[in-house]
Order: sequence, then C-alpha cells, then structure tokens
Amino acid sequence: MIRTIVIPNSRTISFDVPQKYIGKEIQVIAFEKEEGIEKKQLHKKVVSFDTISIDTKKFKFNREEANER
Repeated sequence: MIRTIVIPNSRTISFDVPQKYIGKEIQVIAFEKEEGIEKKQLHKKVVSFDTISIDTKKFKFNREEANER
C-alpha cells in the first residue's frame, strides 16, 4: 500500500505505480486531508434529575407475593 500527501499546483497529478501493482486492479482516492475528519465539538450535557417523593411508611414488603409466578 502506498499512502502519500500531495499539495497540487494544478488540476492534474501524475504518479508512478509500483511494479507489483501492474496488471492489478488498484483504487485511487482523493480528498482534502481535513475533509474526512469530523471535529469533536464540546457540548455541555444538560442533566436534570427530578426527584419523586414516595411515602413508604405504611409499605410492607411481601416476599411471597414478590416471588409468585
């Protein structure tokens, strides 16, 4: 694999292909170096917790009822 960064001076770019690539299907991709990189933006996460108040004073846990199928 060959990977290189080129700054073109015109619309035409030419390059030599290694001997081992001759006769084989190769892929050439061109894009701006920063084009494929998504910059991470710092977003402040808004976290809110609403408390729910439940009166459990008169609550009795029934283990048998909880384990019923």
